[in-house]
Amino acid sequence: MTDTRSRRLDQPADRGMRLPRIRLDSEVFGKFAETFARFMGTARFIFYMTIFVIVWIVLNVVGLWKLHWDPYPFILLNLFFSTQASYAAPLILLAQNRQTDRDKLSLEEDRRRATAQKADTEYLAREIASLRIALGEVATRDFIRSELAKLADEQRK
Repeated sequence: MTDTRSRRLDQPADRGMRLPRIRLDSEVFGKFAETFARFMGTARFIFYMTIFVIVWIVLNVVGLWKLHWDPYPFILLNLFFSTQASYAAPLILLAQNRQTDRDKLSLEEDRRRATAQKADTEYLAREIASLRIALGEVATRDFIRSELAKLADEQRK
């Protein structure tokens, strides 16, 4: 009879030999990704890449020193660009994810500040309203003058 444990689908299969896990500090790698993505978005990067491509094409078309390591269709150059793009895309996405996380934290902080500011504003509005009510009950100069004038008229009579 065969071993039933190896045929069970509800339990994970034994994988045998496993590759060692590489431990990377996500903060350091994230900073690298942001630096890389930031550099790729500059005119300097485009200038360097343009110079690199021009030199590559000139060396392979003109063939200085009889070197033609990548003739006309420039397959090796295309492979280089494909490899660069395959590494650049995930690094750019990682940098965008980190920026999104920072934006979320900033938004939460802004929301907290706005809530506190709204509470302060409402408190001040209530205080101003109570002061207005209290001032409404205070005798004004004109009211006192009119009352004194009435009393003076009554005294004269």
